[in-house]
Amino acid sequence: MSPITTLSHAILLAIADEDRHGYAILKEVERQSEGRLRPGTGTLYAALQRLGEGGLIVEAPESAEPGGDARRRYYRLTAEGRMVAQEETRRLARLVQVAGEKNLVAGLRLIGLGELAEE
Repeated sequence: MSPITTLSHAILLAIADEDRHGYAILKEVERQSEGRLRPGTGTLYAALQRLGEGGLIVEAPESAEPGGDARRRYYRLTAEGRMVAQEETRRLARLVQVAGEKNLVAGLRLIGLGELAEE
């Protein structure tokens, strides 16, 4: 499997723990990237469409919020989407490990694959 885009990975991570609608995904992507990733709504919905066409996400059958807006579409990971998110996370963790071995991760100590601690 080839690497997925940063935005696609962030979206998969955003819905890994719960179904979310588009705006909630957008806010979670911004939160988890500490504001470094701020997709526009058009970019977000194009990515959601690609992920859906690729079988990595599906529209959730019902709202995650009781009494939520019926017009909102909620998204969830498929089993394949979870596998792709895990693989991409492992790939990135390996890159961080290599960077640590090359002393490029200043101020961080590698604990294990993908686990970092501030020194």
